[in-house]
This record gives sequence, structure tokens and C-alpha cells, in this order.
Amino acid sequence: MQETLVEMTVFEAILARRCVRNYTEQVVDLGAIHILLEAAIHGPTALHEEPWTFAIIRDKQLLKDISDYAKPLFAGELQIAGRAPGSFTEPDFNIFYDASTLILICSKQTGSCVAADCWLAAENLMLAACAMKLGSCVIGAALTALNTPDIKVKLNIPEEFSIIVPIILGYPSGETPPTRRKKPVIITLTS
Repeated sequence: MQETLVEMTVFEAILARRCVRNYTEQVVDLGAIHILLEAAIHGPTALHEEPWTFAIIRDKQLLKDISDYAKPLFAGELQIAGRAPGSFTEPDFNIFYDASTLILICSKQTGSCVAADCWLAAENLMLAACAMKLGSCVIGAALTALNTPDIKVKLNIPEEFSIIVPIILGYPSGETPPTRRKKPVIITLTS
């Protein structure tokens, strides 16, 4: 097992976190996944509802099958939006970038803050992954497919649950360079 805990300040993790899209074959240890889930559930939560539930998929063939199912759905969404489908029409492209693990943050609750709570849990999970030298990336392109009844059945996710955040996880293959960020736009500053 690779070392799972790394000393890193929160700000260092925020600056070091990347959307990793290139992974080694090494599978993420279940112990590391449990540490990441512990970080996730300590995210802020409105009214202390803690609406999140998790599904962990580590079956590479199942991930490939879901990728093949998701690509044409997302390519269609891109075309409707007037954008080119790009890689999503390529037969060998894997929407999950061959990562060893997919973590789904789900909820059966509804309400104005449920999605926000799940996204806050996701950010905690991804920052902890970065501190543990793991790569992660949100795969929003898979959401439509993941929320179809057929895929939910394959993943043993009850129909009343919605997948809110799909995150791939694995050991990065090489370095992912930082991307440029725009300066914050401040529209109001009162004193």
C-alpha cells in the first residue's frame, strides 16, 4: 500500500489540486477510500442534514461499459448546445480516463441545499485525495448516463437516489500542470 497520509496545509492542497485525466494501473486501497469518505462527510452541511450517500465502483469493465453508454448521450447534449462532440465520439475514449475508482456522491433527499452539500463533500474528498498524492476529477459528462434507470440497476443504486457528483480517483501518471485562473471579479465591496 502506498503512503496514504501526507503533511500538507489546506492552502497547499487547494493550490496543488488538479483535474487529473491520466492514471496508472494501480488500484486505490480501500483504506485510502475510507479516509477520503471521512474527509467528505466533514464538509459543511445546511441544517446539518448530511444528505450524502456514496457508491464506490472499482470494476474496470463496468466503468468501461458505463463510459461506452455515457459517451453518445453526452455527445448528443453537446450537439444540442451547439458544441462539437470531440473525443466523445471516439470508440477508444474512456470518459473515466481509465481511473481505477469512481466515487459517486448521491442523495435521495431533495431541497435547496442538497446539491450544495454534496458538492462541498466532494471538494473535501478531492482536497484530501490531493494531500494523499491521489488524483481526482469530476466527470460531469457522465451524470445523465449515471442517473438512468439502467445504470442505477447495474450499480445497485435505488431508484429514489440521484447521483449528484461523480469523481474519478486514482494514482496520477505523471504531473498535471496547473491551469491559469482568472482574477476574482469583485462586483461589490462594502465597508
